[in-house]
Amino acid sequence: MAAGVEVIDWIEGDILGLPMPAHPEALRGGGVDFLTRAFRQTGAIAPDNAVTRVTRFEDCPRGSTGRKVLLDVEYARAEPGLHTALFVKFSRDFGDPLRDRQRHEMEGEARFAHLSRAPGFPVAVPACQFSDFHHASGTGMMITQRIAYGEGGIEPHHEKCRDWEVDDQFGHYRALIAANARLAGAHRAGRLPPALDTSFPFDAEAAASSDLIRHDARQLRNRVARFAEFCATYPGLLPANVRAPAFHARLLEEVPRLLEYERAIRRWLNLRPEQIVFCHWNANIDNAWFWREGDGSLRCGLIDWGRVGRMNVASALWGSLSGAEPALWDARLVALAELFAAEFAAAGGGALDVKDLLLQLELLVALNGTCWLLDAVPLILREVPDLSTAQDRFDPRIAENERARTQLHMLTVFMNLWETRDLGASLDRFLREAAPA
Repeated sequence: MAAGVEVIDWIEGDILGLPMPAHPEALRGGGVDFLTRAFRQTGAIAPDNAVTRVTRFEDCPRGSTGRKVLLDVEYARAEPGLHTALFVKFSRDFGDPLRDRQRHEMEGEARFAHLSRAPGFPVAVPACQFSDFHHASGTGMMITQRIAYGEGGIEPHHEKCRDWEVDDQFGHYRALIAANARLAGAHRAGRLPPALDTSFPFDAEAAASSDLIRHDARQLRNRVARFAEFCATYPGLLPANVRAPAFHARLLEEVPRLLEYERAIRRWLNLRPEQIVFCHWNANIDNAWFWREGDGSLRCGLIDWGRVGRMNVASALWGSLSGAEPALWDARLVALAELFAAEFAAAGGGALDVKDLLLQLELLVALNGTCWLLDAVPLILREVPDLSTAQDRFDPRIAENERARTQLHMLTVFMNLWETRDLGASLDRFLREAAPA
């Protein structure tokens, strides 16, 4: 365990009040007795059933937050819907202070896991066997069904921002968009558990004031100039349209304009109740599993519900699409926005104006990209210092480095959207048609 981090072995959760282990070694010590108590309390097993044996207990070193375990168990008797192959996720990593700082990200996910057990939940999620969280310490634990990627008709897991390896990219994003839209529409229709709004309050004023652009106009222009230099130095890494000097000249004029209108845009995005929905915040292709129905149609379930909650509808669309290839954005954005609106309405959420939805998306991308992605260049160069011999973004040093790959991809998507959707003109349209008086 790392120095300076107080190690907790067991702690009582805020949701269920049951003492739970805070790390894998404590879980191993608690054994079948803890698992039986936990699964009975959530209703995952009947009061007279029990976990009788652990047949697999394997550390899983994936992910950027707490520790994880692959767990296989046996029960005294089988029950419908009872899973033996399980995935255990802890919020804490006491041996890594950097990972441990992100421990509070699980709180919403742990609460959501309970709500997702409601009959008729509109989106497929891994079945929850147990979850709880202790807010004061940021200590939590979840035990869910383990998705059998690559088995039984389920596709292998798809890595983030490697869509060039995915067949039928449009079909996969149709499945993701439809799932998130069904969830959003069900929320607007009042068909989700009533405890949701209590468990996930939405503070519109706080949302409108969060993630503000951190740089002044001079600093933003400096970052645009740095991006232009990056394009000139490594031209193979970026598409031609975002490397063009004329585009960089536009950015130097248009990006700083956002500072003047940022708060008005964020208020417009967050202060209209009909545009606030409950959604998966990051429904990228890596946070899903996919299968085909008997008729050949592609379906998906969603995993990794960190930061789940209520949000502007465009945030849900961006969260589903941000990992997609620029070519898919170019060819299919309007069709996918129309699909979102159609699925949202079919789920009872009401009508969404697609042009308004696209304007919200464009302005959200402009703000968030300016806030975060203009700083991607030094992050990429820090991960892969010598890019002079890289011919394109598929260079193994980039493709196999998740941070470099995702930062380059997101920067490319942001710049491509600014150029193809003319985000400067989107700001003008907002000022003419939508800006509060």
